[in-house]
Amino acid sequence: QVQLVESGGGLVQPGGSLRLSCAASGFTLDSHVIGWFRQAPGKEREGVSCSSSSDGRIWYADSVHGRFGISRDNAKNTVYLQKNSLKPEDTAVYYCAADKPNPLMSVQAMCDVSYEYTYWGQGTQVTVSS
Repeated sequence: QVQLVESGGGLVQPGGSLRLSCAASGFTLDSHVIGWFRQAPGKEREGVSCSSSSDGRIWYADSVHGRFGISRDNAKNTVYLQKNSLKPEDTAVYYCAADKPNPLMSVQAMCDVSYEYTYWGQGTQVTVSS
C-alpha cells in the first residue's frame, strides 16, 4: 500500500524547535521530489520546502529560509523537516507530498500549491504558542 505518514507535530513555545518526519511505504522516496506544505486556519495551503532527488536541489519559502531544513534518510525511506526558531505564525497543519521528478519544472515550481502531487500524507498539527 502506497502511503505517506507524517509525525513529530505538537505544541512548542516560540523560539523552540521541532522535527517533522515523513515516512513512505510502498515506494522509495529517493526517486521522488518531496514537498512540505502547510495550511494555517483560514489561510491557503502554501509550500514550505521541497527537495529534488534527481539533482539534489532544495527550495525554501522566504518565510522559513534559514530556520527550516529539509533532509532525507534513504535507508529509513523518510524525509525530515527540521524547524528551528519557531514563530507563532508557523502554526499550521503540515503535510508532506511526493511525486516523480518533472524535468520541465524547477524544484521551486514543484513547491507551488498548484502542482498536483501524486502522494500526500494526512498532516500533522504544529502549534507555536506560549
